[in-house]
Amino acid sequence: MHKHHLRFRQVHLDFHTSPAIPGIGTAFDKKRWQETLKKGHVDSITCFSKCHHGWSYHPTAVGKVHPHLSFDLLRAQFEACKEISVNVPVYLSAGVDNVASFEHPEWREVGFDGRYCGWAQDITAAGFHTMCFNTPYLEYLCAQIREAARLFPACDGIFLDIISQSQCCCKWCLEVMEKNGWDASLEADRKKCAESAMERYYSETTAAAKCDNPDMPVFHNSGHVSRGKTGVLKKYFSHLELESLPTGGWGYDHYPISAKYAQNTGLDFLGMTGKFHTTWGEFGGYKHPNALRYECAAMLAYGSKCSVGDQLHPCGALDESTYGLIGAAYAGVERKEPWCGDVTSIADVALLSSTAVNASEHRDLDSDTGAGRVLLEAHFLFDVIDQDMDFSPYKMLVLPDEVKVGPALKTKLDTYLAKGGKLFLTGSSGVSADGCGFLWDMGATCCGISPVCLDYILPCATLQADFVHSPMVMYAASYRVRVADGESLGQVYDSYFNRTFKHFCSHQHTPYRMEPSGFDCGVRKGNILYLAHPVFTLYKGTGAVALREYIAKALRCLLGDSETAQVALPSTGRITLMKQPAGKRYVLHLLHANTIQRGGAAELSGGNNSVGRTSGFEVIEDLLPIHNIAVSLRLPDVTRARLVPEGTVLPLTEEDGRIKFIVPTLLCHQMIELT
Repeated sequence: MHKHHLRFRQVHLDFHTSPAIPGIGTAFDKKRWQETLKKGHVDSITCFSKCHHGWSYHPTAVGKVHPHLSFDLLRAQFEACKEISVNVPVYLSAGVDNVASFEHPEWREVGFDGRYCGWAQDITAAGFHTMCFNTPYLEYLCAQIREAARLFPACDGIFLDIISQSQCCCKWCLEVMEKNGWDASLEADRKKCAESAMERYYSETTAAAKCDNPDMPVFHNSGHVSRGKTGVLKKYFSHLELESLPTGGWGYDHYPISAKYAQNTGLDFLGMTGKFHTTWGEFGGYKHPNALRYECAAMLAYGSKCSVGDQLHPCGALDESTYGLIGAAYAGVERKEPWCGDVTSIADVALLSSTAVNASEHRDLDSDTGAGRVLLEAHFLFDVIDQDMDFSPYKMLVLPDEVKVGPALKTKLDTYLAKGGKLFLTGSSGVSADGCGFLWDMGATCCGISPVCLDYILPCATLQADFVHSPMVMYAASYRVRVADGESLGQVYDSYFNRTFKHFCSHQHTPYRMEPSGFDCGVRKGNILYLAHPVFTLYKGTGAVALREYIAKALRCLLGDSETAQVALPSTGRITLMKQPAGKRYVLHLLHANTIQRGGAAELSGGNNSVGRTSGFEVIEDLLPIHNIAVSLRLPDVTRARLVPEGTVLPLTEEDGRIKFIVPTLLCHQMIELT
């Protein structure tokens, strides 16, 4: 199958529309639709065949047309877009369907406790109903997919949404478990049943989408691209769409880490944010234009195409304010496209995802999130990988806090070390399964987990934060490490006692003893460096700058002077370096925005409001310039640097094998072409 190439400026147009709303699509006007898309600089828009409510928006012999739609709305949208060369992927809700659930409640997912699963568990709860892929619902869904693919053979892909399967115990799942000898009372066996249902779903829906065209693009959306499942991605996905709405629960740090993983799958991918102030389903909510400008720039910087989520009003008319907002961002994207297509990441470091290796069911383990934040804020060039990807391109691998190193991974890491690679290990990563030894010669002995929690560390002078030279609190237990022939990275100071009702001190925790404990906070021997605390989880939880500086200095201690890029940016800045073979150039991306916590705790539920209890939102409003940014790069055969798309040539100097230049101003996003 040929590789599917995405367009740069896409819109994902939600249209989940209640049967109680009249006049569906009555305000659709082809000319206005086209003019609005042009205003938004949009070159692809995903339109609906079937929504979460279960209604179809075109004539159907399988499902049911929305009761207040009197014409073929999808056809009208499709033809209007194609007339102006705008692509149209077709959307079908797959995992939820209230039309089907009311007609066939037996097709709904049922939990081990006998209750319905999903978004709306109670009979009278407002919300969507999750469907089980082991039931006849899957055949019904596949018939709808085939119908859409045949009605719109010139569409630009099939987008299938809400792809998940719980530990369902409906009658069909119970039959599957009985047939396979699985015990429904055991969670492990219920998970096996769910996994088999997912495999059946992927196989049959992908075949349905490709019923007449083997090259029909297909994407299955689960709200997050899980790591460690590249086999599934390559078998059933034509491309990836990384749903990541910063204000919708994902946050601004989710997308970069997700993108850095997607880069290594071999699939083209896009980032999907939203125009909403909060998240999906919000009518009349708008984020600041500068936020969308930054989010789209970040998508380009991390090697992806762009998609902005919108929600169409039931009347069928696109919102003018929304496409003014999108257009302000997409005009910039359009100018930058020549430097952003068909690129590959240049990275010194690979973050070996604990989420992937441990096959975690969570979107991200705290160790991955914390490690990603440190690497982003300290401006390392890095990728995110799983255990099946190639380790050889990287100078150093980071195994954060809790990576379970089994025999196969151990062998692969041994090969990597033998070829000169470097391992950065923290917490239980690199510790034997019994917790009483190391998997490699670390130049130290491991004596298990400390009974003292919490403790303090005084790193060696080269690893201390610039502003802290006293023992620093660590809010989690460490492994007890005694250095033998390795290099100690500093001392651990125990607290006087653990906090209990019998003995405690002050408001939080007990202070440290004046004498060191005799254990070390870390050790380095050769190409392996180990920190005894789960430092990345701690950084995710506390965000302490002193802790980040300690970790970053340890990372650079192991990486040495081979670092490809050194950039003088604040911690809120971001850097990536891409190679574009077709253009015979590298492209350095510099990003900067200050995110601010706005809003706070308030109860916003009741009536028509389902926001519920809020805790505030991370937003971007003001974009402030940074001036005279020093850049140093170790790149072969680079003799010219210029700002693009502006075309301004930057003076270069060379020293010790590194090229150096100054970027005069960074406002949100600046690309530097290197040839």
